[in-house]
Amino acid sequence: MSDSKETYKGSNFIRNIIIKDLEEGKNEGRVHTRFPPEPNGYLHIGHAKSICLNFGMAEEFGGMCNLRFDDTNPLKEDTEYVESIRRDVKWLGFDWEDREYFASDYFGKFYEYAIQLVKDGYAYVDDLTAEEIRQHRGSLTEAGKESPFRNRSAEENLDLLERMRKGEFKDGEKVLRAKIDMSSPNINMRDPVIYRIAHAEHHNTGGEWCIYPMYDFAHGLEDSIEGITHSLCTLEFEDHRPLYDWFLEKLGVYHPQQIEFARLNLTNTVMSKRKLLKLVQDKYVNGWDDPRMPTIAGLRRRGFTPESIRMFTDIIGVSKSNSIIEYSLLENCLRDDLNKRAHRRMAVLDPLKMVIVNYPEGQEELLEAENNPENEADGKRMIPFGRELYIEREDFMENPPKKYFRLSPGGEIRLKHAYYVKCVDVIKDADGNVTEVHCTYDPASRGGWTEDGRKVKGTSHWVSAKHAVKCEVRMYDNLFTRENPDDVEEGKDFTANINPDSLKITECWGEPALAEAVEFTSFQFMRQGYFVADPDTTKEKPVFNRTVSLKDSWAKEQQKS
Repeated sequence: MSDSKETYKGSNFIRNIIIKDLEEGKNEGRVHTRFPPEPNGYLHIGHAKSICLNFGMAEEFGGMCNLRFDDTNPLKEDTEYVESIRRDVKWLGFDWEDREYFASDYFGKFYEYAIQLVKDGYAYVDDLTAEEIRQHRGSLTEAGKESPFRNRSAEENLDLLERMRKGEFKDGEKVLRAKIDMSSPNINMRDPVIYRIAHAEHHNTGGEWCIYPMYDFAHGLEDSIEGITHSLCTLEFEDHRPLYDWFLEKLGVYHPQQIEFARLNLTNTVMSKRKLLKLVQDKYVNGWDDPRMPTIAGLRRRGFTPESIRMFTDIIGVSKSNSIIEYSLLENCLRDDLNKRAHRRMAVLDPLKMVIVNYPEGQEELLEAENNPENEADGKRMIPFGRELYIEREDFMENPPKKYFRLSPGGEIRLKHAYYVKCVDVIKDADGNVTEVHCTYDPASRGGWTEDGRKVKGTSHWVSAKHAVKCEVRMYDNLFTRENPDDVEEGKDFTANINPDSLKITECWGEPALAEAVEFTSFQFMRQGYFVADPDTTKEKPVFNRTVSLKDSWAKEQQKS
């Protein structure tokens, strides 16, 4: 697992709890965590925080971390999601070894526990509908109302539960509820449902079961069965902890410790699986791995690296307070990582033809360029150069303002890795638009330097017109125009804030080497930003996604270099 030991080295309250437990000899010195996703959607950046935390804590303290699929709801789960979760966890750099489990592995055991609760008087079969149960539950200021079926005998409840198990009742006709306290100030303790009927095919158990446990019932029991020591959950489970504890105590089984931490919230995006599913199903995006999505699959296709995401989770840390993190922080982590690893390439997005009139017709040469100035070990590459080139249209101005350091009539610039060139003529079409710039070059300035020490302030990237490769470029931006996508007018939902310009598809002319790009390989297109080869890329039609723009300071430095 590359670099994973660097995760969560800073102080945080969970690490302090684990250190204290180890010092006191709790759990026989064991540290055993788990990452428990529901296979009802693709993982997102918020899950990445939990993955790094759970696997990171286990590794740091010489423990173990399980991968567990909480597949208790067959109506929303699918093997596609199971496979995507495995893929994403491995891509982030973590390995659960042989410790992959499913809640469905324990369905038989859960049912035995349910029978035990009924026998001990802690659970009963209820005939109320879902709506009636909600009405009986009360509110934050008003106590709940007991079900008229609450005091059935254990014998009657066991008979009804077995008949539920055999499929004698329709969906919603009966449920099994825990018998706790309908006047509890914690609504979660007001006789929660622990089993419901669902005549649905399960991705793992097929048609073996028609009753399924609720997550609150299964959660603690899974942890107990697997010997988890520290059950790390997000803050929304804090009010559920008394229920977690209640089930384990009443059943008299091994009792892990549940610890809650703040979930990750990012600006300009949504994290709700329900909302992400809506984006996919209503085709606001092109699937779960659309590069505009905050899913791990989407971030991977956008060009994010495992290292950058782990760096991000390390920087934001672990706390008990909810907050919203700027998306730009995630982007900065990516820039820091790609600056060290991404090879540089030249690509022209808005081409203007340059003809070097004193360069011999038919002559070509190869010029040497470093792949990455930040890493000499990445070596060098050769770039073809000839009489006709493409430069960025914005790098030429016929009537420039003061302190304009790009090309202009009579002006001189340096072509990156090549020569000094001076503009001697401008060619226009019938409408007065510039179609070509004609220049002369200084043969003594090969490599961008001159013997007389002459310097110019402007540097432009370029590609040889003859050798350039036409590429498709997908320019991605934030999917939402507002930092909080849920900030909408009454009667509208979050989709009202979708950015209509979140994707623009264009073309560029790039170095020949870009035709050989392998999917998910990242590059820095000089002065344009970081781009990654999309899985759609082919040698005949290279396709690149813009990952993130350059920092302004970097762009300025590149202009000077």
